[in-house]
Amino acid sequence: MASNPKDPKQSGGFFASMASTLTNLGSSMTKSVNGIMGYEGLEVINPDGSHEDLEDEARKGRWKQEDRDSYWKIMQKYIGSDVTSLVTLPVLIFEPMTMLQKMAELMEYSHLLDLADECEDPYMRSVYVASFFISVYFAYQRTWKPFNPILGETYEMVNHGGVTFLSEQVSHHPPMSAAHAENDHFIYDITSKVKTKFLGNSVDIYPVGRTHLTLKRDGVEFELAPPPTKVNNLIFGRTWIDSPGDMVLTNLTTGDKVVLYFQPCGWFGSGRYEIDGYVYSSAEEPKILMTGKWNESMSYQPCDAEGEPLPGTELKEVYKLIGNYCIFLLQVWRVADVPQNDSFQYTHFAHKINSFDSAPKKLLASDSRLRPDRYALEQGDLSKAGFEKSSLEERQRAEKKNRLEKGQEFTPRWFDKTDEVFKTTWDDMDVYRYNGKYTEHGAAIDNSDSVEAFDIKSIEFNPWQYEDLAAA
Repeated sequence: MASNPKDPKQSGGFFASMASTLTNLGSSMTKSVNGIMGYEGLEVINPDGSHEDLEDEARKGRWKQEDRDSYWKIMQKYIGSDVTSLVTLPVLIFEPMTMLQKMAELMEYSHLLDLADECEDPYMRSVYVASFFISVYFAYQRTWKPFNPILGETYEMVNHGGVTFLSEQVSHHPPMSAAHAENDHFIYDITSKVKTKFLGNSVDIYPVGRTHLTLKRDGVEFELAPPPTKVNNLIFGRTWIDSPGDMVLTNLTTGDKVVLYFQPCGWFGSGRYEIDGYVYSSAEEPKILMTGKWNESMSYQPCDAEGEPLPGTELKEVYKLIGNYCIFLLQVWRVADVPQNDSFQYTHFAHKINSFDSAPKKLLASDSRLRPDRYALEQGDLSKAGFEKSSLEERQRAEKKNRLEKGQEFTPRWFDKTDEVFKTTWDDMDVYRYNGKYTEHGAAIDNSDSVEAFDIKSIEFNPWQYEDLAAA
């Protein structure tokens, strides 16, 4: 086989020597750190490439040394397993948000879908939609874990770009969530579950799910296949997240595709966050080059059939004409500002998700905002948060036992299970579809003159559908 001069593993001289040196260095670094910590086989790396002492770096993290040691003894037996719902986790690794709320974070940049719906150019439409789905990865880089929703738990959001968002926990084993969002421009639906593989000091997360988007003006439909994610240094070292691989966005109406490659983090952080790819026609011809960083911004540039930028073009800014004015959007998308010294690296919108400013007139008692463990953590009371989390988990087990004894089957309230089985790279999954009942529920409340402003302190978190079965 002919050698490739751009491949350091096949080239002679300097490149071969450097590749060998880096490989040996990486091996010795890992062995050194693991030897210091007393645990073999756990890779501890710093993606930021700092020159801090390896021992100090290995001991960094959120936990005290005794916490990590104790937790490691518990977790060793799960190596190689899917730990999605097997393990009870300490509250100190959580953020004050549930997975249902985290699903709603995608709506922060819903204006991109409004632009896509208004766009005449089918390829630029794909640029907007792809940027919308990339935008949520900034939220995914937070290393705190969201709370697992209770079966029947919901999250509602209004007062954001005309969007109504609703999510519901539709299954407990396996954990599955469904969500529906809609405004004048788009309809967004997702059924989501994840598979995991615990590897000791890291966990691989495989996004098994079906994401379906419809732009209302022309009825154009899109479907998304995201890349997997890896959480590094779970127990030892500085926790960080990477999502190496391809994101594929398919226009089901035209056959056009967007294929974007998320670069894996390399030595000293090289390539971290970077995304590159193309919008392709249905004939698989590249039309637009997309590039950027998933934690910063995305830009685009027209290209030729070989994928090379067209002469005389440059990475463009996007603008929208309103009357005689041009409103410029820096690149296609740019991440919103994060309040300075924010404890959880939340944007203003992420804080809005927890706020009752984004709640409807009459909140469902099953809403995530009302969870006592989430609220206690938000207030900084770890002890109370841990107690409330354990209490909810015990109550969930009791509700399940009671339901099974009565021969009752859980039925989601706002989503219906379909006969469709969606196949993904990692697993098959059942699909849940929004049944429209929440829209009717909201319309009834909006048309009622008797709905008074609710007092949050008077509403008790209650996702349970079958808690009174024993008295029946």
